[in-house]
Amino acid sequence: MRRGISVPLVVFGLATLLALPADAQQDESSPGRPAAQDNSSARAAEVSSSKDTRIDLSPPSDDQKNHPQSGAAVVDAQDAASDVQEMHPWDPHKAAKDIEVGDFYYKRKNYHAARDRYKDALIYKPDDAVANFRLAECLEKTGNPEEALTHYQEYLRILPHGPLAPDAEKALERLKAGKTSASAAAH
Repeated sequence: MRRGISVPLVVFGLATLLALPADAQQDESSPGRPAAQDNSSARAAEVSSSKDTRIDLSPPSDDQKNHPQSGAAVVDAQDAASDVQEMHPWDPHKAAKDIEVGDFYYKRKNYHAARDRYKDALIYKPDDAVANFRLAECLEKTGNPEEALTHYQEYLRILPHGPLAPDAEKALERLKAGKTSASAAAH
């Protein structure tokens, strides 16, 4: 059985060796070295390297005399670029997922967990109207009416005629009425 398999493999190997292109076969003048490598050194002398085509980016010799204040402008531009202290992530897909998970918690009346997820959504997409509205609802239910008021107003700023706008306006009236009655009771 082994002898029957090895004969076809040897025949296949010989056929493959004979079918090699001429440039892959070895040159008689340099045994052990393919002919393609001999031609590569001759071709390298004809092709220029990237160092030969470099562009001189240095300023002209009379640049400082013609533009005496340009050095200060360059320094100001570099300082302005270094003013960026932090980057805010932007990931609307992650924000949508956080809203979805927040809705899950909200339906289960776990308002603290839902609040945290809506806040996470606003990190990844700060102007998300739905996250602002739902966060306001959670804040209202967890006893934070002042912060809820801010997020209801933010929803109305983003979508003044949105589908939840009437609910946000009613909540604002309710929270403002509660705020004025609480301040009147304190005096």
